[in-house]
Amino acid sequence: MKIILVDAVHTFVVKIENGYEIYQPMQKMLDEFPNTKVILTNANDDELIKFELDKMPYEVFTCKHNPDKTNSEYFKKMLEHLKLKSDDVVYFEHSLDAIKSAQSVGIKTYYWDCEKKPLRELCIFLEQTI
Repeated sequence: MKIILVDAVHTFVVKIENGYEIYQPMQKMLDEFPNTKVILTNANDDELIKFELDKMPYEVFTCKHNPDKTNSEYFKKMLEHLKLKSDDVVYFEHSLDAIKSAQSVGIKTYYWDCEKKPLRELCIFLEQTI
């Protein structure tokens, strides 16, 4: 069963008036899948707290900007840390540069439009790829 890799800020975590919170419709949709979920972020220790990533319902992985997700080394480190291969995961992300980076190491990806919030399309992508 494939692991679902979830982009953190601007995807799973959204800005609200007084800070950040989990985008509840997305969590509800993700919780329908029995697959393990891992949240991917670039956040350092201060940013983990700022974006409330220390309160996530799923495991969080970060390289603390060394490197960022726009560098394919990030995804190599993540796969090695989780003891996975690129075929073991699917990933959705709001940054096209991070998507290209993930794809460069063989990870199947979906672009998350954080303005349109296409949950139905994301759900279809997950159903077809996991």
